[in-house]
Amino acid sequence: MLTKADDFPIHQTPDPIAYSGTDRNFYDRYFFNGYQPDGTEFFAIAFGVYPNLNVADAHFAVVRDGVEHCLHVSRVLNSERMELACGPIAIEVLEPLQKLKVSVAPSEGIAAELIFEGRTFPIEEPRFTRRNGPRAFMDYTRLTQNVRCTGWIEVDGKRVTLAAGSVGTRDRSWGIRPIGAPDPQPAVPQTIGGFFWQWTPLNFADRSVFFHVNADPDGTPWNTRAVILPDGAGEGGGYHSEHAKIDDVAMIPGTRHAQGGTLNIPLAQGSASVKFEPFLTFLMRGIGYGHPDWRHGGYKGDLVVAREDIDLGATNMASLENWHIQALSRVTFSTPGEDPIKGMGVFEQLIYGPYRPYGLS
Repeated sequence: MLTKADDFPIHQTPDPIAYSGTDRNFYDRYFFNGYQPDGTEFFAIAFGVYPNLNVADAHFAVVRDGVEHCLHVSRVLNSERMELACGPIAIEVLEPLQKLKVSVAPSEGIAAELIFEGRTFPIEEPRFTRRNGPRAFMDYTRLTQNVRCTGWIEVDGKRVTLAAGSVGTRDRSWGIRPIGAPDPQPAVPQTIGGFFWQWTPLNFADRSVFFHVNADPDGTPWNTRAVILPDGAGEGGGYHSEHAKIDDVAMIPGTRHAQGGTLNIPLAQGSASVKFEPFLTFLMRGIGYGHPDWRHGGYKGDLVVAREDIDLGATNMASLENWHIQALSRVTFSTPGEDPIKGMGVFEQLIYGPYRPYGLS
């Protein structure tokens, strides 16, 4: 099955690019977020292709005046992975690994044109590999990059231009994750009793700080890293540690969301710390993560477009579909020998099942 991608020297196997191994759960995804420097608006985009399901989907969402306005799109992929458009949502790679553009043609009252430019060379996170019994539950690679953002977003005729100093984060990931319809055949033995995830891409005036952790229900990490990157850092630059941890976490009563915490990163000369003060909640279901009707990779038809508006003040944050969030946070970075500096970033949280360090069953 030949497709447009086959005319580029990017093959990794003797197969045409249309075939991505044999696992039905193979995916290839773009993610972006961004926020105004005063924190008044937050937006995010997800765009995924699922070659072995022959589906593509895209989502755009912006939090404005306490409402998360979402645009969901799904289409048949037709095996053409080089067509980076899904209905009104399109991605253009202006400069690989450095500058990308996302456009949302007017649809359902929502439109946007945004450019994301990297502050450093992207970091490659450790490969995420996890099995449920003998079956691969996750096996993927991800690059992450903090970005400066320019452009505008329009909702119901109100266009807002991103202010100077708007920043955010983008990532690219590809590999194996649960997608599409759930597998009806249980793994034997079923070994994954819970899923704990924190991710904190943070923007400061002259540097970026990243941290992520996947952990077992007893708190033992199985994939984690912290990175401190000065602006302009090249590949492999900055400081990397696999021994960082978020401490002093207090949960919002009745939810699986933290109301704050402190990231501690060990250094040769002591320890750096980042204090989190979350102030805006973005529901990841707004861009398809855990959405009951717009699950990533779900077949909806040849081309389906829908809008959803979520009143965040009236939403039950304890409901399962709202467990996965990105909490926009004001952050304070302290390191030995330097004055504390202020910044802003995301405290992403997803906790399924038990997590004993937080008393969750």
